[in-house]
Amino acid sequence: MRMHYLDEGPKDAPVMLLLHGMPTWAYLYRDVIPTLLDSGYRCIAPDYLGFGRSDKPTDQNWYTIARHTETLTSLITELDLKNITLLCQDWGGPIGLAQAVFMPERFSRLTIMNTWLHHPEYEYSDALRDWNQSWHEGGQFHQDKPNMSLLILAVAGLLPIESAASGEVPDLSGEALNMYTGFFAPIKDMPDEAYNGMRRFPLSLCFDNYDGGNSAAQTHFYQTLMNWHKPVHFIWGCSDEVFTEVWGRQWADQMNATFSPIQEASHFLQNTHGKELADILITRISEE
Repeated sequence: MRMHYLDEGPKDAPVMLLLHGMPTWAYLYRDVIPTLLDSGYRCIAPDYLGFGRSDKPTDQNWYTIARHTETLTSLITELDLKNITLLCQDWGGPIGLAQAVFMPERFSRLTIMNTWLHHPEYEYSDALRDWNQSWHEGGQFHQDKPNMSLLILAVAGLLPIESAASGEVPDLSGEALNMYTGFFAPIKDMPDEAYNGMRRFPLSLCFDNYDGGNSAAQTHFYQTLMNWHKPVHFIWGCSDEVFTEVWGRQWADQMNATFSPIQEASHFLQNTHGKELADILITRISEE
């Protein structure tokens, strides 16, 4: 199978590894990458298998968090990436932070945004539990070709949430049309089976699918990273009901990390506040 990734900037420059989550792809970082390039970094933004321009296995059972983690490890080692600054959000947290535990010598710092690592004490938000339930039989997204690009517009405040749940594409223009077109492009005109990678992420949450969510490993990563001694920067969309500001600040305190809130940003902060996010990160690095 083929795994697609963006590779921009000098090959000998320090690396920014930009990881997406559900239901996005490397397009999520379109407003982040230019600032990082201008600051002298090489940007690597992969699409997980099942997402973006990467191949899309049709068997739902292929998709586990352990397997996503393994394929990212393969990419990092195949490209021999070093001096990495990790940027992770959503499922990019469990998948990406694992790499820092496996190969700490390859990473210079961690940037953590609106994500989590499972551990027994973690309290899953009502929003996250509702999200999981909506993908089970009878849920609003348990349907053929669930149109998640509409949901991204709703989270960005460009569409009512009711419209996103219906799956019917309204008349769009301007920023909403551009955003929808970008996120929908890799899945457009594809059969329902191409959506299986998307389906499996919400059904891999550890309270619902302990093994598929790689739960024991996530707990190990969480505990191991408590002893991480390189820089850690949290940049958080504080209007997120899924991964709340309270949780982000708690985790940042546990890791002795900086915490930079973007109060008006929600779950997909890269999508709506990409330039601001990049500026914050570059400033934090300069202060190390």
